[in-house]
Amino acid sequence: MNKQILENYIDACELIREIEKEIKRLHQKTTVIRTSVLESDKDFPYEKQHFVMNETALSVQENPKLRYEEKLLQEQKANAERIRLEVQQFLNTVSPRIQRIIQMKYFEGKTWEEVAKKLGRKATADSVRIELKRFLQKG
Repeated sequence: MNKQILENYIDACELIREIEKEIKRLHQKTTVIRTSVLESDKDFPYEKQHFVMNETALSVQENPKLRYEEKLLQEQKANAERIRLEVQQFLNTVSPRIQRIIQMKYFEGKTWEEVAKKLGRKATADSVRIELKRFLQKG
């Protein structure tokens, strides 16, 4: 495990939220088919007239382009979820102290001083930073 994987985890979680919003927006989106027709009156004098007709709106299920866009979004979401789960699985194998440090520093964005204060037990910002650095270098 390294710092990049932890940062990827944060990005993956954010990406999942953003993709879910985009899929929701996509399902609210409809496509209106507009056609124009050239027609004449039934009555005399027969004059050609131009009509613009708005047809039925197409939903995601009916519109191949929107369906394809949703498929791509679902694939992106699945990849981001895979990254998120891999990191969570790894975190289950490390000590609770390292889990807390990672949680506070990377996921909550706390400063080293805030992490040390929260850990207590005479921890300093430098000692916590070095402890995590050694852990990341070891793994």
